[in-house]
Amino acid sequence: MSSNDYVHGYSHVESGRLRDQANVLADLLHHDTRYPPGSRVLEAGCGIGAQTVILAGQSPLAHITSVDISVESLARARAAVEAAGLSGVTFQQADLYQLPFGDESFDHVFVCFVLEHLAQPQRALAELGRVLRAGGSLTAIEGDHGSAYFHPASAKARQTIDCLVDIQARLGGDACIGRRLFPLLREAGLQSVHVEPRVVYADSSRPMWVEGFTRNTFTAMVKGVKQQALQWGLIEEAVWNEGIRDLERTALDDGTFNYTFFKAVATK
Repeated sequence: MSSNDYVHGYSHVESGRLRDQANVLADLLHHDTRYPPGSRVLEAGCGIGAQTVILAGQSPLAHITSVDISVESLARARAAVEAAGLSGVTFQQADLYQLPFGDESFDHVFVCFVLEHLAQPQRALAELGRVLRAGGSLTAIEGDHGSAYFHPASAKARQTIDCLVDIQARLGGDACIGRRLFPLLREAGLQSVHVEPRVVYADSSRPMWVEGFTRNTFTAMVKGVKQQALQWGLIEEAVWNEGIRDLERTALDDGTFNYTFFKAVATK
């Protein structure tokens, strides 16, 4: 994947959205992600370090190597880890299709919200498997935009989500890859694959989820592709605007929003 294939871009607004997303989802997705002292962990595609801070905080005695193809993202990730007062993390620029590490260099591999952006996720997983030692674990976490459903229902809101899915597909990714994790890991030769859905449900009785996920994560993510959707003729602007209003409507007192992430753990 080149840095130009990231559907959400590299703006400071997007960096803020990624941090908000990581924070609100930390317990749901990562409460059971901890690595033993001294273990060698590869974080594949660390981006701006939103997940790195959580990993390093939960496994402070592990040796984490975080890689990304974007030099700018690596600089932000390094700054985020330093600001959090964490250590034990090494950053390195790398292409996930051709990692600069020898066979079986790591005890564990962690990849989160990355496979969805790759044109060849199977190839990346095979390369990650190559650098994983026999008996080591690989953890993969992905969302699935097809799992989003909400009240009040809205066909136009669904059209805006479909625009994001379409744009990501045109860039070579798959915004619905969460449902594919099991076969992808099996095809990569990994064993004992276990996939567990992690469901977000937000209503006004859960204001943290309404603000952190419905508004600041999902709706913000969809809103971020407006210009591409209009430029590529995927939707009329009036329909887009109404669809976004309907998505925002789900965050009001009588609205609800549901979304499913998938967390897979496998061994080599």
